[in-house]
Order: sequence, then structure tokens, then C-alpha cells
Amino acid sequence: MSATSIEKSFHLSACSTAGRLGALVLTAVVATLTIATLAPAWAQDRDNDDDRYEIGLWGDLPYSTLQATVGIPNLIADMNAHNLRFTVHDGDLKAGNGPQLCDDALYATALANFNSLRAPAIFTPGDNDWTDCDRPSNGGFNSRERLDHERQVFFSTPFSLGQHPMRLEVQSAPLCLGFNGPVPCVENRRWTVGRVTYATLNIQGSCNNLCDTNPDPAEFTARNAADISWMQETFAVAKQRNSVAVMLISQADPGWDLSDSTRAPLRDPRTLAETDGQPDGFASFLSALRDEVIAFRKPVAYVHGDSHYFRIDQPFLNSLGQRLENFTRVETFGDNQANGNNDVRWLKVLVDPRSRDVFFFQPVNVPANRTAVPAPTPDRDAHNE
Repeated sequence: MSATSIEKSFHLSACSTAGRLGALVLTAVVATLTIATLAPAWAQDRDNDDDRYEIGLWGDLPYSTLQATVGIPNLIADMNAHNLRFTVHDGDLKAGNGPQLCDDALYATALANFNSLRAPAIFTPGDNDWTDCDRPSNGGFNSRERLDHERQVFFSTPFSLGQHPMRLEVQSAPLCLGFNGPVPCVENRRWTVGRVTYATLNIQGSCNNLCDTNPDPAEFTARNAADISWMQETFAVAKQRNSVAVMLISQADPGWDLSDSTRAPLRDPRTLAETDGQPDGFASFLSALRDEVIAFRKPVAYVHGDSHYFRIDQPFLNSLGQRLENFTRVETFGDNQANGNNDVRWLKVLVDPRSRDVFFFQPVNVPANRTAVPAPTPDRDAHNE
């Protein structure tokens, strides 16, 4: 073979090899992109803090046997069909007065529900599953003991619940009061995803444990101070991390103004003093929260349940009566037993760190739970398309 022929042969071989290598690299890149596109949010690479993602919010469920056996499985299946980064239940695992007791079976069932969610599942307690457990209709339990039990069942590790748990920051100082004395408030959690910082706070309906069957001022005082500290620390952490927004999740509707006496405490929106004569378990927290919201200046979403009335509004005012434009109150769907499973629904939140407003809220119908206006049949869906 001539030198020229050898040179041509080597050139063709090199080109062929380079082509094969290029094809392999291209195939690998395509495969990687495909996996990243198809993988659920909790499995994707999280290095890009500007990526948009979706989360699911729900609470005040289940309140009846129908909701527990039909509505909740439908709701969980619907959330699992979406590509969610995580979900949060904002409290109340049962109705306020039976028929389900505050026995160990209540929490075991709830744990199974949370662990059937594909995405990381986070929970914050509600008054119906601990402060109100001392009611005779709920079994006459000691409320502190029931909260201690919840801490063991749901909060014994620094990880969330769900099929793919994620690690959370925990308030580990022994600032709360349990059945036998001071204990860590391990139910208070914090995490940051995509330049947004989130935190749960154990703030309860029924006057935050200052009224109802067996008020417990000592327990309230300790936990309220812990909640304020955790909230203030959350804003400090958000500033350190250069977070673009904060979302806080608790159970109680603390009342924000004088407009809603049927569903929330009445409160002077300027002074934040409760005006309805009930013990006020929220004023000191709201005062501290208002200071942080004003100082933070970026979007703050406050998510709660308790009143069973879905709404998104901006009820928080400063002491001059000016609306805090960066604050949004979000109340999730809750029990509506008169309509069976009608309000066994959830709220999807699109989180876009690149957006000026960051949070975008979408109420989600669960087709199998529609009652007043049943979901269209597949034939009608196809016809309408």
C-alpha cells in the first residue's frame, strides 16, 4: 500500500471513529435531557435556583368517613399525577367533634396517607388533632400528650414524609412544653428550594390553646415564643440566602381585620388587637410578623387552613392602615361535609423565582370528587375538544 493510500485509510478511520464518538456523545446528551425533562421534580438536578416548579397545598381533611375512604385517596392520586416538588398539609386530620377519636389509629392512618404521596410530604399540626383532643367527643385525651405523640409519629427525623423524603431544618431547642416538661418544637420546619424559603409554624385555632375545653396558658406562652423566634429566624435565613420570597404555613386563621366574624377572630387591622372579647393567642405573633414583612420587602405568602373557606387576599395592614403589598394570605380548601367530597381539593402553586411576584396560585378540581357539578364524561370531553 502506498503512503498516500495509508494516509487516506487513516483519515477515513479517524473520521469514522470521531463520528461514532460524536454520535455517542450526542446520544448521551439527548438521553440526559430526556431524563431531566421526564423525571419528577423531586428527582431533577436542583443546581439551577431559577428553575420554575410546582407545589401542592391542602389541609382540614378528612372530616368524615366518606372523605377518608373516597375523597382523600382520590385527592392523593390526583396530586401524584402532577409533577410536584413537594406538598404541605396545613393541619387538622379530623373533625373537631368526632366521630373519629384522637386515638393512635388517627395518626397511623394520616401517616400512611402522607407516605403514599410521591413527592416529599410536609405536615404541620392542627387544633383538631391535638389542642381539641381534650374534648369528650374526641376521647378526652391530654392535649400535650397527643402533641407529643404527633411529634413521635410525624417528626421523629429531620426528613419530610412521602415516598421521596427531603431533609428539613428543625427547631431543635427545647422551647415548647410537652406532657413531662420542656421539649424541642420539632414540628417547626424550614427548607429552601429555588431561592424561596419555606417554614411551618405550630399555630393553632381555638385561640391557639387559650380557650375551649382545657386552656393551657403555659403551653401557649412557650410555644408562641418559639414560633415567633422560628419565624424571625426564617426571615434572617432568607436574607442570608438571598431568597426572593418566603412562604409560611400554619393551621390557624388568626383574623386579620374586622370583616369576617363568621370564620375568624375580629381584629383591629392597625393595632392588631382582637376586638371580639375572646382570648387573643395571635396578636404578639402578628405584630412580630408585620415587622418582618415590612423589613423583608419581597413577596411573603402566609398559608393557613382552619376556616374552611378557600381564599387568596391581602388583608395585612401597617399601623397607618396602609396595605402591605408584598403580603398575601392563602387559605386552602377544607371540609364541607354538606357536599360530601366537593371540597376535598388542593391548591397548586407555581413558584417562579425569576418572576416579580414569585407565587402563582391555581385551585385544582379533583374530577372524581366533584359533587355539585359532576365531571364531564370522556365522550363530552372529546366532543368539546
